[in-house]
Amino acid sequence: MRHDDLGGGLAGTALYEIVAAHTSGTWSAAQAAARAVTAQPLTAHPGEAGLYRGVPAAAYALHFAKPPAASRTLAELDAETIAITAARLDAAQHRMDSGHPPRMAEYDLISGLTGLGACLLRRERQAALERILRYLVRLLTEPLTVAGHQAPGWWTADGPRGLPEQGAFATGHANFGLAHGMPGPLALLALAARAGITVDGQDQALDQGITFLTTWARPTADGIIEWPELLTLPDFLDGPARGEPGRPSWCYGAPGTGRALQLAALARRNSPARQFAEHVVLGCITDPRRLARIEDSTVCHGWSGLLLTCDRIAADALTPAITHQLPLLRSHLSAHLVRHQIPESGGLLTGSAGVLLTLHTLRVPRPADLGWETCLLLN
Repeated sequence: MRHDDLGGGLAGTALYEIVAAHTSGTWSAAQAAARAVTAQPLTAHPGEAGLYRGVPAAAYALHFAKPPAASRTLAELDAETIAITAARLDAAQHRMDSGHPPRMAEYDLISGLTGLGACLLRRERQAALERILRYLVRLLTEPLTVAGHQAPGWWTADGPRGLPEQGAFATGHANFGLAHGMPGPLALLALAARAGITVDGQDQALDQGITFLTTWARPTADGIIEWPELLTLPDFLDGPARGEPGRPSWCYGAPGTGRALQLAALARRNSPARQFAEHVVLGCITDPRRLARIEDSTVCHGWSGLLLTCDRIAADALTPAITHQLPLLRSHLSAHLVRHQIPESGGLLTGSAGVLLTLHTLRVPRPADLGWETCLLLN
């Protein structure tokens, strides 16, 4: 288990222990977890470090720690994160100027500049964040030419695994997942606007993202509206068509993508788009066949991520319909945990830390809202 991995390692475990300590008032486990993260060298190479790995992952987890003893470490981690961000932005701008499509890891939440932006937003490092926002505006508003056809600026050269592929993905793809695709940049632009941080062109980028997601939501064979997980170039050129039923998860699926659209609509005061996002999510989470596709308890693609995402959507929803579904989703998570153990691995996305964080955050009475879910682009 990597010590500086937020998604599947000790940094994610530290995040849970630190958040939980705010409620319990007992900091020994949190301090031990923080020491475990920082006891070894942290990945700081710009080609490897991101929100979920290395220096930025440690900075994000330690941000929520309460004795100020971590302040010096955090100042050092901030400086390194800003340096990583600058190097990544320089490379991205050079790539943009060349007209080539981006790799998935250039801009996504897990490895790319969107994730670094989420870290900087939570750490209140406005100048560095604004540079990322300007990059994302350009990403969402300046089209590319791919195999002689116009495509969005966020069209990735990679296949779904984040690597160049041949065959159907030889010309790359459009990714609709919150973790790896365009909804991530859209959600970050919206969250920054919500925090009062804006740059030139941000409204235009939000509007274009809203238009794209509302255009590409499409009914499946059973009549329920969903977004595709991804599109190949021929699919994109053919235009919206009837899709296949998908899994309603945080990383890919209607809940995560719907939250991005809802946040963008809130930022732009676009009530029809906001209602549409909530309608799409509600349709998916009230269908037993789609819920049956959830097979584990994790945040990434399991019950915890679904419940947490829908809880945040419900908090901003115009109607109470999604709120009414939360007890059922909670019962599904509880039933799964009765039948199966919490994952033995650590980490936020695929391990026990994410499940425990979800249970802690949604407990009754609710603990103080620390905003830790920014790393999931939920708030």
